[in-house]
Amino acid sequence: MEVTKLEHACQIVAEGEARLVIDPGGFTRPVDVTGVVAVVVTHEHPDHVTAEQLHGILARNPDAVVLGPAGVARALADAGIAVEVVTDGDHREVGPFALDLHGARHQLIHSSVPVVDNTGVLVNGRLFHPGDAYTVPDVPVEVLAAPVGAPWLKVAEMMDWIAAIGPRRAYPVHEATLSETGFAAHAGRQREALGDGELVVLRPGETLTI
Repeated sequence: MEVTKLEHACQIVAEGEARLVIDPGGFTRPVDVTGVVAVVVTHEHPDHVTAEQLHGILARNPDAVVLGPAGVARALADAGIAVEVVTDGDHREVGPFALDLHGARHQLIHSSVPVVDNTGVLVNGRLFHPGDAYTVPDVPVEVLAAPVGAPWLKVAEMMDWIAAIGPRRAYPVHEATLSETGFAAHAGRQREALGDGELVVLRPGETLTI
């Protein structure tokens, strides 16, 4: 299995010729791939999903299924995109991908900002993408896509969350709000929180074999 990190939150996971797209949002280049069997959207914020991205993916992959929490289904209904609703504790199998869903709510941004549905995904029991939440799955995580910068992110909480999960490897995601200096500083804190684990810094378009 391989994961290719695109800009910000979007990842493409490949198993053989099959692909799984996670969080194709507006901070990411148009996702121009074939072989997509499923798209997982963790939550409705536009940096994680846009109708334009999904229409493009589905035009090239008409049999792909879109999965996400109820808030995503509501947000995309007017765009004519059908979403299979998933939430914490659900399990789905699509092509070669076993998907276990963890978490139900987005991390608090501010008391004035509504908290939306957010459900992270564990792919094939190995790779966890949390969306925008400090969800700790109740199973071991081998590889963690770790948010490194966000309006809701506090570095101390980020470090505690990574330490609580204790993955063997992690790579920073959700970096679009940071300067290069800020990214390097926050990634350094992620490296500290991993202890004996390994931090792999993937630039957009780079791939990690899992």
